[in-house]
Parts: sequence; C-alpha cells; structure tokens
Amino acid sequence: MTVSYGRGSELEIEDAFTRYLKADGWEVRRQVGYVDVVATKGGRTLKAEVKGRTGHSQGLDSDTMFGQILRRFPKQPDEDFSAAVVVPAESVATVHRIPSWVLSRLGIAVYTVDTKGPVETVATNW
Repeated sequence: MTVSYGRGSELEIEDAFTRYLKADGWEVRRQVGYVDVVATKGGRTLKAEVKGRTGHSQGLDSDTMFGQILRRFPKQPDEDFSAAVVVPAESVATVHRIPSWVLSRLGIAVYTVDTKGPVETVATNW
C-alpha cells in the first residue's frame, strides 16, 4: 500500500476498507449521497465515514467525521442499519476521545487501517 499524507490519503484508507468489506461478502458502493462507503449484505446496510492521514488536523477531522456519520443515520430506528468510522491506525487516539459507551450505545463501529493496508476492528456492536 502506498502511504500518502494530506489530500489523497483518505482514498487509500477507503480503498483498503472497501477491499476488506468485499472480502467478507459485502456489496460495496462508494461516494453515495455524501457517504464515503455504503455496503450491503444479507439485508443489512453499513454506512461508513473515512478519514485520511492529515497530520495536525487529525483531531478536527475526527470530530468532523463523527458529525458526518451521525447525519447518515436513518430517520427512524432500523435494526438492519450499522454505522462505522474508519481512520488510519495512527489516528485511533482521536476516536477514543468519544467514550466507548457512547459509540456502543449508538452502534458505531470503529475500524483502523495501518500503513501496510490491513484493516482492524477496534470496536463493533454487530
């Protein structure tokens, strides 16, 4: 995996996450209605917001990402809907500024992508 920083680095993270989902049998679409990744599998829908390697802006980008994913939730509760945020592994500390009980209650999964490309699940409810 080519590692870049700043503009363009989000695409690398998104590519790795998309490959990860496809390998697990998800049908994946990208950049749908302002959502970075929309995946479906067995009647379930996953919407994910992705952030790249932005250096000093990682904290602000993480805050923005959470606002974006919250706006992607359905208007009514839906047991077949899941949300996720995907960040570079080196940015996971910015995600942990949100208490784990909040992420759990909202059902927001957290994934990281390291510089070699592997995707890891940091937290998930489904």
